[in-house]
Amino acid sequence: MERELRRLFFLTFLPFWTLWLQGQADDWDEHYQAPPGYRRVGRRACQVQGFFGWSTLWRDYYYHKDQRGFCPADGALGLVDSFTPDLACLLSVAAALEPFERAQQIMDRFSGMEVEGRQIQRLVQTVGPCAVSWARPTPANEAVSVFYISYDGTGVPIVARELGGRPGKQPDGTAKTREVKLGCVFTQHITDEKGRPVRDPDSTTYVASFQTAQEFGAIIRQEALRRGMALALKVVVLFDGAQWTSELARVNFPDAIHILDFYHAMVHLHALAEWLEGKDTPEKRRLVGRWKKLLLKDGVGKVIQQAQSLRSTHRRNRKQINQEIGYLMNHQEWMLYGTYREAGYFIGSGVVEAGCKTVVGGRLKCSGMHWTEQGALHVLALRCLVLSNLFETFWSDFVAGLANEMPGT
Repeated sequence: MERELRRLFFLTFLPFWTLWLQGQADDWDEHYQAPPGYRRVGRRACQVQGFFGWSTLWRDYYYHKDQRGFCPADGALGLVDSFTPDLACLLSVAAALEPFERAQQIMDRFSGMEVEGRQIQRLVQTVGPCAVSWARPTPANEAVSVFYISYDGTGVPIVARELGGRPGKQPDGTAKTREVKLGCVFTQHITDEKGRPVRDPDSTTYVASFQTAQEFGAIIRQEALRRGMALALKVVVLFDGAQWTSELARVNFPDAIHILDFYHAMVHLHALAEWLEGKDTPEKRRLVGRWKKLLLKDGVGKVIQQAQSLRSTHRRNRKQINQEIGYLMNHQEWMLYGTYREAGYFIGSGVVEAGCKTVVGGRLKCSGMHWTEQGALHVLALRCLVLSNLFETFWSDFVAGLANEMPGT
């Protein structure tokens, strides 16, 4: 009943909306001054879809022999792929949050507007590049107690033609995915009654890229500087210990406190104990329990010593044992978890781990999905802006840019 009443209301109001929209276009065309070389070649009609339905809009058309023709009123009104700016804004957010066909269903169910999934996809192809290149504004920065940077990589399914024989983890050695790197920045001012850190609400912003680790390092550093890293009392980088993540921290955040994610450290402790004492044995469980306590008291050095002592009694699995001990030795300067917890810092990279699942996986890794790199990047850029609470600011700049890009403005 409500949907039908809404549909009737929109149909009733549509003629008035069309007249208003046409009046806006006519007023702009009347005052528009074309730059040299452009000539007016008459009026052209287009179909524009807004919240009230479809309208026919007539606008002046200008042409330059060396340039593409254009209608100045389109940019002035903020039209995007024949959508009004408010509807285009809603569709862009819907596309960032849901698959294109699902966004189509939501629009039909809750707004009564029929917009095809492929139309939404084309809209993202228009808006997405601007979201990728948009210069995020610098907020009014204030000194924060602890400023965090964290990042990780996760695979996105890519169409076969763009993989080009890229090596991967499939049985035949080929790849089905490309790694997208996701970074996040967030802040902390307080700890709870037990001294555990509490992330500031709505303080997390995200960036994502398919670029190399070196190029991504510049992107996440730029975001950190934008967010006010230079004013922070303490800067902490949380990473998983992979070579590229360690190098990125060293190059881009040399003065920060570097912390190896505690979960990844425990994965290696479990692996080391298993090579020494066997899988699922009481000895292994006791060893892991003892080492975990040592690790939480800055005792990684003692863990290494004990592992080396146990290694001398093992002739089997020496290669694997040496690898795990080597990992601890190479990362021990970033494993002072007792010190970190006493200072009230996070010791886990759960924020970016969750981000890989929600920001990337929740939209780009659904069943049956295969992306072009460009298409995935466009959706990711929009999704990062939405989840970083930056989309409204971006959209205002985007619509303003439509008018500013026209010749003569």
